[in-house]
This record gives sequence, C-alpha cells and structure tokens, in this order.
Amino acid sequence: MRRVVFNQKGGVGKSTIVCNLAAVSGRAGRPTLVVDLDPQANSTAYLLGPDRAENLPGAAALFEQTLGFKLFRENPAAFVHPTPLPGLSLMPASRQLEELQSKLESHYKIYKLRDALQELDSFAEIWIDTPPALNFFTMSALIAAQRCLIPFDCDDFSRRALYALLEVVREVKADHNPALQVEGIIVNQFQSRATLPRRLVEELKGERLPVLEPYLGYSVKVRESHQASRPLVDLAPGHKLARQFVELAEKLSRSPAAGPRKKK
Repeated sequence: MRRVVFNQKGGVGKSTIVCNLAAVSGRAGRPTLVVDLDPQANSTAYLLGPDRAENLPGAAALFEQTLGFKLFRENPAAFVHPTPLPGLSLMPASRQLEELQSKLESHYKIYKLRDALQELDSFAEIWIDTPPALNFFTMSALIAAQRCLIPFDCDDFSRRALYALLEVVREVKADHNPALQVEGIIVNQFQSRATLPRRLVEELKGERLPVLEPYLGYSVKVRESHQASRPLVDLAPGHKLARQFVELAEKLSRSPAAGPRKKK
C-alpha cells in the first residue's frame, strides 16, 4: 500500500505523522519505506538525524537520473537506506530537490516516482511525505499513491482549506490516477477540552467526511522526539500520543485495502 500525507499548509504535522505511523508499521513486521519529497527534509532528519543523510543518494538522485540518457540506470532500491528503527527504510530528501524541480516539470517527469515505487514491491507499506505546496513533487506523490491522508489541525483556516485539498485529490484521480482515494482526515493537535476543535471535528463528521479516530493530541513531547531524531513511538512508547499513533496505524493496517499482514 502506497500512502501520501498531503496538505498544502505548513506546520500541520505531516512529517511527524508519516514517521510515527511508518515506524509502527515497521515494528509490526510490515517492511515499510518512507519517501521524503520535501526539500526541507524534515522526515529525513527525524529518522536519521540532521547530518547522517548528507551523502546518501535519495529522492533527488532518483529523479536526476531520469533527466538524461543513460544506458544503465540505478535500480530504485539504490536510493533506499535502512534507518535505526526495525523494519523501516528511507528514501531521503535534500535541498537538491528544489534545484531539480523546474527541469523535471519542463521534461514532464510527473510519472517517474510512480514507476519507481512500483518496482519497490518488497515493501508492504510506502509512506510519502510531501512539501507544503502543490508543486511537482506533491503531484508526483499523489499520482504514485493509492491512498491519501489529510492532516487537519483544528482551526478555521484549515477547515476552509480542506475542501480545496479534497478537490485536488478528485482532480488527480480523474486526470492521472484512478486508484487514488482519500483514506481519511487525521485530526492533529486535538485539544479535547477546547470548544473550537470539538465543534470543527463534529461538523466535519456531520458532513460525512472520512474523519479518522483516534484523534492525535497535542504534546511538547513531540518536539523532544524531533530533537532526538527518534519518532515518539520509539522514544516514549508509553506516552498517550504515542499510543494514539499506534492505534491509528493498526486501524489503517487492518483496512481491506492494506492487504494481508506480514508475519513477524
């Protein structure tokens, strides 16, 4: 199953969600890959540390080799690297993605990520982290994915933007990727005692939008996990938010589209 976590707004927790859910999947015995397409490389730093991926070929190198004629091209697996977490691998990002974007757009390489990920069939789950913009890399991810998860951080601006995000997914599905489906809306940084978040979530559910449970709460412990370059589910598995990530990941893995679970 290939999943993309998509939102054009920054600061909604895409990288945190991707890495924690992917870490749960890998630990559960499902070989899992994180593909980081954000030039800021937050998922890369979260899983490997801020400096360890500097010389590792990753997403930028994968895309770069599509731009020129080469008699022999590296297999996509050459751009995938193990992380310290069990069952979890990473295709790292770098600032070089920004430099490549205009060339990739002009040469219409929008389907190359899909083709590469289809070759990586040894992974039970692939999680794609995207930039906070609707650009070449985000479109490539939506075309490559089978399921889309949208983080929602419980404010009115996010509520207004949500409908535009759903429309983008519908357009990509109609024009490029018939297999793409919105798997759900992930409520993030939820504060159960505050009136506004509760009201907004209930309104989304009232509109029959696919709001997933459990809702992910807010905790400063997440920032500590970023600093430690260890997903919260690994750093503090007993933490309430870590348990919420585990519950959400297990629900997603049990969905009919996820396929059979790998034996440990």
